[in-house]
Amino acid sequence: MKPAAFEYVVPRTVREAVDALGSRPGARILAGGQSLLLEMRLQRVRPELVVDINRVTGLDHLSAGDGTLRVGALVRHAAFEPEGAVPGPLGTLFSRAVVNVAHPPIRSRGTLVGSLAWAHPAAEWCALALALDAVIEVHGSGGPREIAARDYFLGPFLTARAPDELITAVRFPLLADGTGVGFVEHRRTHFCFAQVAVAATLTAPDGVVTEARIGLVNCADRPVRARAAERELLGAEITPPAGRRVPGDHPFARAGRAAAERDAAPLPEPYADVEYRRQVVAVLVARTLCEAAGDRRSQAGTREGGHP
Repeated sequence: MKPAAFEYVVPRTVREAVDALGSRPGARILAGGQSLLLEMRLQRVRPELVVDINRVTGLDHLSAGDGTLRVGALVRHAAFEPEGAVPGPLGTLFSRAVVNVAHPPIRSRGTLVGSLAWAHPAAEWCALALALDAVIEVHGSGGPREIAARDYFLGPFLTARAPDELITAVRFPLLADGTGVGFVEHRRTHFCFAQVAVAATLTAPDGVVTEARIGLVNCADRPVRARAAERELLGAEITPPAGRRVPGDHPFARAGRAAAERDAAPLPEPYADVEYRRQVVAVLVARTLCEAAGDRRSQAGTREGGHP
């Protein structure tokens, strides 16, 4: 199927892009186009105007400073695959998460900011933005403004961004050295969206958790911050499970159950009913926390001059 007829403009500045968005109801932004173009071909999305921002100067910058990572609207997914692309534990987390985003050709064109703009409930970056308290920078006819990630996601493909607003960048706080990170995803096949995925960070200076952040992917009609699970971990000692299975009384298992029962609101799918998906949430949260704890131990070993 071919897209319905549309007009196409290529602005060179943010102001020109914003003006174009406001000139036609339902105008759409094209950055990577990995979601938009498919929907247009299927005619589930029929914009009268497509605004291609790929020649807008300054939107392809990726920079870290003053405790913040700033990701421009044209920074591609693939930029985060090398672990050293972003400093510290945040770079490790991003490099683990990004390999779950679609496939290499899509990662070479698609963008992190585009994923936030599309707001698919199964998008990895959306859950990371929510868990890490990211801030989204937008420009519209009323000028620039910022939207906290916790206020941004309103539902499936629905956000707090106005129709004439362009996301120019998103800011993530850099994670302190020693922060353990983990990302685990489950999908039916390699070609499917995530059935469930979990991102987690653990801060435990003396082996006792002082802060935990957990983001859930595809566990509701929008990304989820698993705050009940996070509360379950505060004050808990990080002791690795003896084997591959996490005992039921382990803090990570308790956090997994809290996430499944109190944080997640999964919807039934053809191959996974709600009960099954809650079970997957519980298991994946525990596994992700184990990965984060292992990452923390690995960093400690490296700093002490030993082997991770």
